[in-house]
Amino acid sequence: MAGKGYWIGRVDVDDLERYKLYVEANAAPFREYGAKFLVRGGRFECVEGTSRSRNVVIEFPSYEQAMACYRSPGYQAAIALRAPVSVIDLIIIEGHEGAQP
Repeated sequence: MAGKGYWIGRVDVDDLERYKLYVEANAAPFREYGAKFLVRGGRFECVEGTSRSRNVVIEFPSYEQAMACYRSPGYQAAIALRAPVSVIDLIIIEGHEGAQP
C-alpha cells in the first residue's frame, strides 16, 4: 500500500494582500486532489537550523496525488500569483507507513 503524500513548506511573504490571491487560487486544486492541512501557520519555534515566517504541512491521499496537484494547471496558475510576493522552500514527500519506535 502506497503511503500518503505530504507537502512541507516554509514561506516568507512580502505582500500579504497579494498573497491572499494565491490562497484563493490554490483552494480548487487542493480540493480536487484531496489536500488536508495539518499545519497552516501557527505558533512555532525554530530550535535548530533556519526558518521562514510561515510553515505549512499538507496531507494528500497518496504521494502521486501530491505530485499531481503540484503539477496541475490550477496549481501552476496559483504559483504565478505567489511567486512575485513570496519566497518558499517546498518539498513533496511520501509518508512512512512502516514500524514505529
